[in-house]
Amino acid sequence: MNRTFFGRYVSVSVPLLASSMAISCLSFPLHAADRRSKRPNILICVADDAGHMGAYGHRWVNTPNFDSVARRGVLFDNAFTCNSKSAPSRACMITGRNSWQLEEAANHWCDFPQKFISFPEVLKKNGYHTGYTGKGWGPGIAKNADGSNRHLTGKTYNKRKHTPPTSSISPIDYSANFSDFLSEREAGEPFCFWYGAREPHRGYEYASAIRAGKSTADIDSVPSYWPDNETVRTDMLDYALEIEHFDEHLGRILSQIDSIGELDNTLVIVTSDHGMPFPRVKGQDYYFSNHIPMAVMWGAGLRNPGRKCSEYVSVIDFAPTILEVTGVNGEMYGMQPIEGNSFTDILSDKVNVDIDRSCIMMGKERHDVGRPDDQGYPIRAILKDSYLYIRNYEPSRWPAGNPETGYMNIDGSPTKTEIIKSRHNPDTKFYWDLSMGKRGEEELYNIEKDPLCMVNIKDDPSNVDLLMSLRNEMEKRLKEQQDPRMEGKGNIFDLYPNMCKARMYWNRTRSGEDVPANWINDTDFDPLPDDLKR
Repeated sequence: MNRTFFGRYVSVSVPLLASSMAISCLSFPLHAADRRSKRPNILICVADDAGHMGAYGHRWVNTPNFDSVARRGVLFDNAFTCNSKSAPSRACMITGRNSWQLEEAANHWCDFPQKFISFPEVLKKNGYHTGYTGKGWGPGIAKNADGSNRHLTGKTYNKRKHTPPTSSISPIDYSANFSDFLSEREAGEPFCFWYGAREPHRGYEYASAIRAGKSTADIDSVPSYWPDNETVRTDMLDYALEIEHFDEHLGRILSQIDSIGELDNTLVIVTSDHGMPFPRVKGQDYYFSNHIPMAVMWGAGLRNPGRKCSEYVSVIDFAPTILEVTGVNGEMYGMQPIEGNSFTDILSDKVNVDIDRSCIMMGKERHDVGRPDDQGYPIRAILKDSYLYIRNYEPSRWPAGNPETGYMNIDGSPTKTEIIKSRHNPDTKFYWDLSMGKRGEEELYNIEKDPLCMVNIKDDPSNVDLLMSLRNEMEKRLKEQQDPRMEGKGNIFDLYPNMCKARMYWNRTRSGEDVPANWINDTDFDPLPDDLKR
């Protein structure tokens, strides 16, 4: 049973942070002796592949703890990732930079460049107790210059296990591991903890949600790019059940913070790395690929709780927000310049009009294998004024991976199987076309009228000026951000090494063979690829 955490929520009257104010203006560090204990704690809670939470009106997903954070804080209606795959999205979260500004880290299964420093690494150098449970950054490899493992999201806390509710849910006891993390904290030491659930990442135990009491009739609608049948609805319910597991541990973690009297002094960000692991969503660049749920709570630093925010925010805004509220200058500790904007003005309910939140930039490079020479499917996109413009730079390639390799940029699932089956029927082949078929060089969608991105309106004569305007603005911003694609050097992303030796690592481990010590970093990446989970 899901239970909402029971925590105090005291409205504290303190001066709130506006974006332009220095950290010294905050009420917590009035004296140097108090600074260590008064700096806010940071809790980042990231579901793996979740596009739905109950607070957004999805009645078939029961998330009382996410919903409670939204009621006690701010619910963001327009939060997005700039890259809809785990490793690049999480790289953007921890660095504050777009994926095309992160060299190898733009790719899935990469070798994380040593030059890019994460905000948890910086906070650790500034007296914070840092750690994570579940999945931090990854999948990929992250090493220091001396060959030791980097702790991009803090020290690993994954030892505590439990019996999961289904065979496909991780046995990691996230909330118990958070308890271990707290037990190692020194008195008065501020903390930064990354709760990275492995749910609702594939795979699922089929029909586990129905056995748990859910009904396919509870789903109010099935996206029109999938068949609406019992198989797909059952798959959606199994996805919802895993989100509820994430939410259960969220509540337990929040209760622990409340029990030590520090919930009001903890900035809580609850979100996902990208959309749901279903065809035409995860790994693509459509609206629901990159749109993420997000709720933020901070008792001592948030005004007028229970609000909804319609401003555009991106995962690249996490790092500057956290560095601002903790009073840390990241560049002093080796961080590359940050592209994102702090959203502390939104928390204070005094939106800073000087911050540019007019659009969201999105894109992708190489995600998973499945094309000749492991080539990626490069995209850049801009979302502005409810219009989404997409540029596919290699339209001759298969966007979901080659057919002969199984469309590997779509996770295996009952829904994927249903769509592949649809190809053989002229009346249903459009499902396959939408998820797996090749695409044109440009796409344009009216998100207000067509959030599922079903009707490409780029060839409508009335949209000529709109198309050109969005294309020009996107390219202008990408040039300012020094995107290699704007300099004719986009092929560099295909030339970066693919660190998917992890697949060979697990195959060798299972067969008892020796594994080279430098193949893998088993603390900072997703240790089990989808096709090896069974």
